[in-house]
Amino acid sequence: MLATIGRSSKRDTENGLGLGRTEYIGQFGIGMLAAFMVADRIEVTSRSAREGSAVVTWRGYDDGTFEISERDDPDGEVPVGTRVVLRARRDAEHWLAEETVTALAEEYGSLLPLDVAVQVLVGGAPLWRRITGDGPPWRRTYPTEAARREALVAYCEKHLGFTPLGHIDLAVPLTGLTGVAFILPSAAPGSSGHRVYLKQMLVGPRVEGLLPEWAFFVRAVVDATELHPTASREQLHTDEVLLATSEALAAQLKEWATRTLGGASGAAPGGLARRFVETHHLALRALALTDADMLDLVARVLPYETTDGGATLAELREADGEIVYTATTQAYRRVASVARAQGLTVVNAGYVYDADLLTQLGRRPGWRVRELATDDLAAILRPLDPSRELAVLDAVAAANAVLAEADCEVLVREFAPEHVPAMLLRDRDGEHQRDLRREVEAADDLWGSVLQGFATPVTSRRLVLNDSAPLVRDLLAAPPGEVSAAGIRSLYLSAVMLAGDGLRPREVEELNDALGALLRAGLGRDDEGRGNA
Repeated sequence: MLATIGRSSKRDTENGLGLGRTEYIGQFGIGMLAAFMVADRIEVTSRSAREGSAVVTWRGYDDGTFEISERDDPDGEVPVGTRVVLRARRDAEHWLAEETVTALAEEYGSLLPLDVAVQVLVGGAPLWRRITGDGPPWRRTYPTEAARREALVAYCEKHLGFTPLGHIDLAVPLTGLTGVAFILPSAAPGSSGHRVYLKQMLVGPRVEGLLPEWAFFVRAVVDATELHPTASREQLHTDEVLLATSEALAAQLKEWATRTLGGASGAAPGGLARRFVETHHLALRALALTDADMLDLVARVLPYETTDGGATLAELREADGEIVYTATTQAYRRVASVARAQGLTVVNAGYVYDADLLTQLGRRPGWRVRELATDDLAAILRPLDPSRELAVLDAVAAANAVLAEADCEVLVREFAPEHVPAMLLRDRDGEHQRDLRREVEAADDLWGSVLQGFATPVTSRRLVLNDSAPLVRDLLAAPPGEVSAAGIRSLYLSAVMLAGDGLRPREVEELNDALGALLRAGLGRDDEGRGNA
């Protein structure tokens, strides 16, 4: 029976989840055979506590053979119990060295409810070093809550390597699970696994599958009696027991977040709620995408960047009634200064999960949420009076001709601030049509004719010139020609860069040509480099 693998004689098959008997840590077979990785011979000597029992010895060899012997011991020379002796392989002695055995015993067995000790040599004399302590620190009794908190922090620092922001107690009675989830002091997206014990024996320091993926703001340390390890005892077996446990733990993390963060906006600076929101807002956003209650919480407690300063979505809804957002940070940067000057509040939803969260909120009754459209800004920019509009009509037509190849329409408006000479507005539908037209040009006759049916003449970009800026007024008053065309191209390409878009190689050449034309005009030189009289 020592080398038996895969039997489930200790499992309670009458239980619906297949839970086993809690008094066993595991079966002996795999552990016994695994010992042959470091030993070429294993000797097990055992004697029962029953009076008059014989001494049984089992010797196994790495070639797969074994022998069993039995002898009487009337004088009781062999003590009651079991002794396992490994003879190290010549290439594996370091695994059975004193310091290695001690470190592994501490790592895997320090929480066992048994007395475990390692014999070490101190000054040449043998000394028993106790490995086990008082069991899991989260189960111990402490004089105060502060003392318990300090003990848990010390455990986290020793075994997980960081000082936590706080901890969350965990318990799933169905599977005999208890433990704590330590809150990471910095954002670390991506699962890093959790420290899991089974019946107080360590399975592994980075076990996967215990918590859902969105719970990447914690590292958990748990002990359970009814979870099932894989054959190698390095991970947990994914079965209905683990899935039920994971769901229960997820519900506890959500309940903690709702209870703790519900008043985060009013929490004192430095409090756990405030520090958690500042550090783990990304995890909250990920959780909100999968849970309606957490979406409500995120709308109440997470501050968003807006053109009117930081504010929560609930505050914006109460103040403005409607939430207008940009789906990319580049789009937000493009319109922020102008929108702010016009009193238009725009939310930057360009970070991970934000646009999806706002889309979900927009589907809820009582929420009015939409993405910023090009016409929103065009509508609030002050139109020119009729006489001024007539005066710049020819200049605008010339500018449109210059930017026709860029699929950009030129408008002239008045807006603040005056130091912004131009603003680039992009239309999503227009850009889609521009891409479609490019496909039509590149496609063969048959496919091109099919695509042509979907293409409509919509301008994808608008360059809004600020008539309040002296630079723009000077440019519109300049006579048509190379200099004015260079000025329009420079303003357009500068607006592209200010919008956060990189210039393509052809656009870089156009910008250099435009700057060259302006420089020559400013220096009074012609194309040959000669000074103009």
